[in-house]
Amino acid sequence: MRTGSSSRTTLDKATEENFPVAPFFLPRAWRDDLMAVYGYARLVDDIGDGDLAPGGADARHLGVDPAEADDRLLLLDAFETDLRRVFDGTPHHPLLKALQPTVRRRSLTPEPFLGLIAANRQDQQVRRYGTYEELVAYCELSANPVGRLVLAITGTASPERVRRSDAVCTALQIVEHLQDVKEDLGRDRIYLPAEDMARFHVTEADLVAPRGSASVRALVAFEAERAGSLLNEGTPLVGSVHGRLKLLLAGFVAGGRAALDAVAAAGHDVLPGPPKPTKARLMREVGAVLRRARREG
Repeated sequence: MRTGSSSRTTLDKATEENFPVAPFFLPRAWRDDLMAVYGYARLVDDIGDGDLAPGGADARHLGVDPAEADDRLLLLDAFETDLRRVFDGTPHHPLLKALQPTVRRRSLTPEPFLGLIAANRQDQQVRRYGTYEELVAYCELSANPVGRLVLAITGTASPERVRRSDAVCTALQIVEHLQDVKEDLGRDRIYLPAEDMARFHVTEADLVAPRGSASVRALVAFEAERAGSLLNEGTPLVGSVHGRLKLLLAGFVAGGRAALDAVAAAGHDVLPGPPKPTKARLMREVGAVLRRARREG
């Protein structure tokens, strides 16, 4: 029973994303494979954030004594060992067992999965980023592998699409960081580059306040503009594919745009809590992205 409960809790978090991970309009085989990849990505994030379901079931599946389940680096090492079994043996964790048929069916490689583990290791060791370039390099590990896996699952990967996908995924990661400034600070993590904080005269103490000062809001607006530019760079990806995949990718781009709109509507004050877009706003953005893709196509 613990197995099902732990896996279910992880997969249930798919409903919290800015856009559905595997929406109903996709072919069933794609939905199943996308949810298997989502389950993997969500679990590795939960390990890195210390958000595993209580009871130690995940640790036991990975061969770790539940008494040591608070050692995130130990769990990430054990998780990587079990991931490698997906490619050359039989994994132990139920979410990795669910991932194995997807890996085989789609001929997926270990690299994107290892990138997500590396990002979560980095989260244990790096809690501040000096420059925007350092943050983008982190996103290369924490976000871009997901887009690459979507392209691989749908059989549409090409160098140009990967480049566009990377831009979208980095943008989505930055948007999420902007929404979650307060939550991240609670984990002693700041994803606002230190050089930008200095430029806008923002200190860590300013981020603890109940509401954002004018300087904090100006900083958030600056980072939001950067994320918007990345979304613009990646949007032609939508027009390069067809059918249901076009709608899925439009949804991802629109999710980022709608989230940025929500941040702007809050006056770029993200400290009271994460500004979230409405479903109506999201659907309007999907339509706008699709219209833009048609014009550019």
